[in-house]
Amino acid sequence: GLSPELLLRLDRDHAEPLRSQLENGLREAIRAGRLHAGERLPSSRELAGQLGVSRGLVQECYGQLHAEGYLSARVGSATRVAAIGAAAAPQTPQRSTAPAERLIADFRTGVPDLASFPRADWLWAQRESCRAAPTASFDYGDPRGSAVLREVLAGYLRRVRAAAADPRHIVVCAGFAQGVGIVLRVLARSGVRRVAFEDPGYGEGTTIAAAVRAGMQTVPVPVDADGVDVTALAASGARAVVLTPAHQWPTGVVLTAERRHALVRWAGEHGGYIIEDDYDAEFRYDREPVGALQGLAPDRVIALGTVSKSLVPAIRFGWILCPTDLAKPIAEEKRQDDRGSPLLDQLTIATLIQSGRYDRQLRRMRILYAARRQALVTALARHAPEVTVTGLAAGFHAVVHLPDGAGAHDGTNETTVIAAARKRSVGIYGMSEYRSNRATTPLQLVLGFGNLSERAIEAGIARIGDLLSGQPRAPEPARPAPADTRFGR
Repeated sequence: GLSPELLLRLDRDHAEPLRSQLENGLREAIRAGRLHAGERLPSSRELAGQLGVSRGLVQECYGQLHAEGYLSARVGSATRVAAIGAAAAPQTPQRSTAPAERLIADFRTGVPDLASFPRADWLWAQRESCRAAPTASFDYGDPRGSAVLREVLAGYLRRVRAAAADPRHIVVCAGFAQGVGIVLRVLARSGVRRVAFEDPGYGEGTTIAAAVRAGMQTVPVPVDADGVDVTALAASGARAVVLTPAHQWPTGVVLTAERRHALVRWAGEHGGYIIEDDYDAEFRYDREPVGALQGLAPDRVIALGTVSKSLVPAIRFGWILCPTDLAKPIAEEKRQDDRGSPLLDQLTIATLIQSGRYDRQLRRMRILYAARRQALVTALARHAPEVTVTGLAAGFHAVVHLPDGAGAHDGTNETTVIAAARKRSVGIYGMSEYRSNRATTPLQLVLGFGNLSERAIEAGIARIGDLLSGQPRAPEPARPAPADTRFGR
């Protein structure tokens, strides 16, 4: 490989010879732990060039430290720090960590199928976009994001989400967390003092924390089978609301047409803003999803979207579709936050969308998640027929309602059921985590299946079926005693 760099200082005005300075500098770097065992040193030619000394001096220095046991070298291989030399160095104490818990199934929510990330398509789009990008585009650029991406994204949102998308009003961000934080800070400076959240909804997570950091008061508004209760919202005194209308998190209901129109009327009458988290909008299996709420009132709705579910969370990419009057302050807030999101990732995603590969990935994942949801429903019907499953045939989580007797033999609340399942190496998660009043929570679970195979789903539910249904675990059948083969018997 290429020769690494190494920071060493030589004082040419000092009486100590340069070779001694170099030996002492390397020796001290190894003793102090700056250079660890197995770490590669620069070649003698490279280090001599960096320090402005002869190559022979560096070779002599390396030879001396090798003789002392600080360095190791083999023909045709780089010079490295020897294990013995580094072992004498004081080691930084490390905190002991327990071994990672092994679960046969972890029904963690919000995680897509990580193994299905289209690596080949991503690499192809990276090469294509990097090759075609003009040199000028590698400057800091527009804090709103690449003009190419915003144009492509606006077309995609108009086509797929029925949004009133103008590329001039799109601001690219690093995922939903940054996007909602920017929006809430801008609204707070504009005079919005109270923001409503769906209940159940984000719980005490980063979204509500962002509102608190912005100096806003938060208020829960109940969600029923039709979505957020607009009457309760109007009575709350809030001038902004954060909601997930396409596939409500975590109940899985969709905001009905009547509620959508009522919500738009509320925003118009109160001068309010709707912050639309377009959560799971791409993944509906029973029929085509409804359009974005932003399309009904682009002057009152701030729509946020990401690729965290359609691709993977690690990309950290999202967008804010702003009303006209908020486009400039949101763009300025983004500029002050980080001067703009990484350009090459923006161009890569633009290339994926333009090529049709992004749509192809979504179609593939819809089929995959639909099969996994059906596997969950089937496994529950087989091993815990007393439970009911609610929520749209969409996304990659479902709400499981436990009967009153669930966990009766281990306890009678959600926490004990979850703990009992964990003892059987199955991770399950409760609805109470997402409610403002956990004391009145019925026995409900939110089970994610995005990153679980159908086999793992079946195995996990089979292991905890009795816990979910409230039935005592059937004892394992006794094994017959081995036959006595002595004396021919």
